[in-house]
Amino acid sequence: MASTTASAALPADPKTAGAGAAEKPPSPLRAKRRRQLAQWGFIAPAVIFMALFFGYPLVRNIVMSFQDYSPSTFFTGEAPFNGLDNWRNVFDDGLFGKALWQTILFTVGSLAGQFCIGLALAVFFSRRFPLNGILRSLILLPWLVPMVVSGIVWRRIFDQDTGVLNSFLGTLGLGGDTPWLTSTSMALVSVILVNIWIGIPFNMVILYGGLQEVPKELHEAAALDGASAWRTFRSVTLPVLKPVITVVLVLGFMSTVKILDLVLALTDGGPADSTQTLGTLTYQNSFVQMDFGAGAVVGNVLILISAVFAVFYLRANRNEGK
Repeated sequence: MASTTASAALPADPKTAGAGAAEKPPSPLRAKRRRQLAQWGFIAPAVIFMALFFGYPLVRNIVMSFQDYSPSTFFTGEAPFNGLDNWRNVFDDGLFGKALWQTILFTVGSLAGQFCIGLALAVFFSRRFPLNGILRSLILLPWLVPMVVSGIVWRRIFDQDTGVLNSFLGTLGLGGDTPWLTSTSMALVSVILVNIWIGIPFNMVILYGGLQEVPKELHEAAALDGASAWRTFRSVTLPVLKPVITVVLVLGFMSTVKILDLVLALTDGGPADSTQTLGTLTYQNSFVQMDFGAGAVVGNVLILISAVFAVFYLRANRNEGK
């Protein structure tokens, strides 16, 4: 009896006492840290990928524009800094200003043609008629063909002596000796026309998808109010389609302003540098003249133009959201 009383008087073991009790929930600070670690765990692979494959090349290109980087650098590993010499040489060269202006003309002309024709085709195919799907599939073919292949085919079509286009125009009595790719006044126009032909399917597909999302009730309400087809399209369809139009123009700008392979396949920047753009100038400086510092300068200008355009795009979207 005494031993039982003594054992009952002894203090309970903390370990055994707390075994049956529920564990205490973690503190709010510890839970917040766990959530942050989990978030960074998901984000870390994307951050590492961006840093390795986008951040490092960008920083390396900026550094190279301030270096005397020549073919001998690949063997010696020496690329001394030369300050702003590369930038001065590029900006003092009249070819840079010419290439910049021609890049603007090429980009604006291509985007305008691709968007207008793509939107017209999207509106046309939004109506139901026989062979609609087959015709839309055929229009996608220019977009699926590699750009270099398209350039080579169109170079044969534009050939002044044996090209199909001049032969066709000759049979119509419209002249069959137009120097499409060998004239300084026609070469850039010809390259723009080919790029429009390549970009029409992309614009049509995206805009066609946007048109399918326009509520039919809005069109029916406009028809009841007596609005014409053009008035309905301008006041109802286009405002609803504005976000899709923005995406199409942004993606089109990003792919057009830096275009290289199409121009190389058609004209190689000629004749007399009449089709030289910033993209081809970067290639010429880096891999033809082997002046990698000058090529890096032009590449940085292209990156800056794209960044400025992206900032304006993000600001416009932010203002629309407000």
